[in-house]
Amino acid sequence: MTDRSPAMAGEAARALVDELAAHPDPAAFQELISLSDHVGRALGASARLLAEAGSWSEVATYAGTSKQAAWSRWRL
Repeated sequence: MTDRSPAMAGEAARALVDELAAHPDPAAFQELISLSDHVGRALGASARLLAEAGSWSEVATYAGTSKQAAWSRWRL
């Protein structure tokens, strides 16, 4: 883990994704597809960690959804 704040890490990640999206190379497109899958799995891991430290209601609040929807989507 680095000393970057979550906001700084997010900004760096978005910049790299934008860089890939700007390439007409099929390999860049394939990397974006791979990243999409990775981010989906990371969202689930992060949601479960947040729920463990707090609650599924908290996860739902941050995700802008209902507690039931958050639990159903990310519980595992």
